[in-house]
Amino acid sequence: MRTRLITCSCNGTVAIEPSALERSLAEAGVDAKSALHGSQLCRRELPRVAEQFESTDDVIVACTQESKLFAEVAGAKKVVSPIRFVNLREQAGWGQEGAKAAPKIAALLAMATGAEMDPVAAVGYRSEGRVLLVGGDDALRWGDRLAASMVVTVLLERRAAALSGERLYPVVSGRIESLSGWLGAFDAAWSQSNPIDLEACVRCGACVSACPEQAIGADLQIDMDRCRSHRRCVDACAGIGAIDFDRTDTARTGQFDLVIDFREAPAFAMHQLPQGYFHPGADPDAQAEAALQATRLVGEFDKPKFFRYREKLCAHSRNEIKGCTQCIDVCSAAAIRSDGDRVAVEPHLCVGCGACATVCPSGAMGYAYPTPTHLGAKLRTALAAWRAAAGGSTQAPLFLFHDAEAGARLIESLGRGAGPVVARGGPAPKITGLPARVIPVAVHHVASIGMDLALSALAFGAAQVAVLATGREAPQYLDATRRQFETAQAIVSALGYRGTHLHVIEAGDAASLEAVLQRIEPADTVGRSATFALSEDKRRSIEFAVDHLAGEARLAGRPEVASVPLAAGAPFGTLHIDTAACTLCLACTGACPESALLDNPERPQLRFVERNCVQCGLCERTCPEKAIRLEPRYNLQKEMLAARVLNEAQPFECIGCGKPFGTRQMVENMMGRLSGHGMFGGAALKRLQMCADCRVVDMIRNQSETSIFDVARNRDTQ
Repeated sequence: MRTRLITCSCNGTVAIEPSALERSLAEAGVDAKSALHGSQLCRRELPRVAEQFESTDDVIVACTQESKLFAEVAGAKKVVSPIRFVNLREQAGWGQEGAKAAPKIAALLAMATGAEMDPVAAVGYRSEGRVLLVGGDDALRWGDRLAASMVVTVLLERRAAALSGERLYPVVSGRIESLSGWLGAFDAAWSQSNPIDLEACVRCGACVSACPEQAIGADLQIDMDRCRSHRRCVDACAGIGAIDFDRTDTARTGQFDLVIDFREAPAFAMHQLPQGYFHPGADPDAQAEAALQATRLVGEFDKPKFFRYREKLCAHSRNEIKGCTQCIDVCSAAAIRSDGDRVAVEPHLCVGCGACATVCPSGAMGYAYPTPTHLGAKLRTALAAWRAAAGGSTQAPLFLFHDAEAGARLIESLGRGAGPVVARGGPAPKITGLPARVIPVAVHHVASIGMDLALSALAFGAAQVAVLATGREAPQYLDATRRQFETAQAIVSALGYRGTHLHVIEAGDAASLEAVLQRIEPADTVGRSATFALSEDKRRSIEFAVDHLAGEARLAGRPEVASVPLAAGAPFGTLHIDTAACTLCLACTGACPESALLDNPERPQLRFVERNCVQCGLCERTCPEKAIRLEPRYNLQKEMLAARVLNEAQPFECIGCGKPFGTRQMVENMMGRLSGHGMFGGAALKRLQMCADCRVVDMIRNQSETSIFDVARNRDTQ
């Protein structure tokens, strides 16, 4: 079934070119010839839309403002498939360059076609509405409001005005010692520091009346600075037993589904707080928003499992020697931790930013929402539609990746500021809108955009790639993206492509976004577009992209490049061996997780496959002779694909049978170090020159030798 297209010029404010769409969307499977093009589809022409829904189940509607209305019409017509909505007005039509936006309009519509994302495993949450409120008066106030719909517990960490005369929910006092978990599974531990146990207290007020210092407030907590140890409150509470100044069992614990924390500082130090934990502080609006969200989080919920992890490729650690920790360092949700020689990811804490997959040098950590294969196919489709609509134009677009929330709102505000709608209260701001060559691409999180996708986009024919940061992102995300783009830009520039191809844009409002976009100058692009599909193996995708960029550079007459020097920390490079120090012990081959370092079963050799090296440094840290040095670079020669010898040595032949075992350098070094040792004199030193079989035979023949066991027996009998 071909996809049916419905577009609207929004009363003539958006320039739609049906002929450009017909020639550009055919390969994307869109029936643009029979498309419905209107100007008032949400009002006077709505019956025409209803007619379109009667004849198809696969529809793209080029309007997001009236998505709810069109979805209702589709539902009435029993349309089975979900409608795909595309915002052409703010993203392409409104602005000073709207008349030149036909290629971008075609690209945006083409990206909406194609297969849905592959199914992603789900992570489940179960919440029964057990909420812990931590604070003072604000916690009590919201406890009263939420008690009717949720199972409330209030933990007073500071003094309050008064407790309610009606016990609607448990109120405890103390100081949070630890809080961990996520929606539906929070574990809280606190210490009860006040002598009055509010759970045992019947709120009779006898202690308040009995205290001569008036140290007990209406919140039934004792001000220890005013208390003078008369202990009359204890006598007044004797029948209840809620007051104990000598209490030792002060540790308390509880399990909760949600936490609303009204304290000044949050209980968690990471940038991305766990789902189900809210920290509105003292802001009344934030408190109301947190309470509203908490009431919605009662029931069973699923979210995608955003990542996939292949332990075999992980360069985190070997034999308790640390290698790569990039995924742990970049995670803003503290969802990744070291687990021996591997890493462990807690999917309930993962927020799906994809930064771990972006920085992972080996591809052991991958992103699944969407997969690189799916997103790469969208980019290829968009660029094919762009070229078909542009005709003979040589201008290539810039892909602007943004998140689907704050980033989308910012781009929409830029379009609205340039459109015909005048802001209330004054003249419209002088905003020109998105440039015609900028194609916005919404993703779940911009931290998921790494060099594999960026370089592939350039190979597919994009001029540039930019990531839009709105200020909500963790600082380490932007640092990681910049490092990725710096590495990729170094390769592109070394190949002879002029201009800056990769950008990280920080903008908090439409005017600043527009200013940055206007400063970006066009850059060189490829003459022919690549056709490869992105792989789940990120290094393979990078290799395909760089090979295509290098081939296009040669066709354009640019000088050939053998290798590109890269900054420290880049995930590509070679090794240098100090052959004078290396004994070919081959400890490095056992430590290498990527099979970049290899031995040779036939002879004593250390071999290296540069294509596989991720510069994790495990070999360098493992080498007992400190004979290995890393050199970050990107090698464009074919030699990087094959194993080459880094060091080899003359084999040492067994003095008993003549069979080679080990290297002459290793045996001679060992004999030199042990020759003065008391345990390696005479025959024992000689055995160091024997293979394992001959060594055993020689020991049996010389049973009269003094052994370590003889020494031990003599010591025990003394």
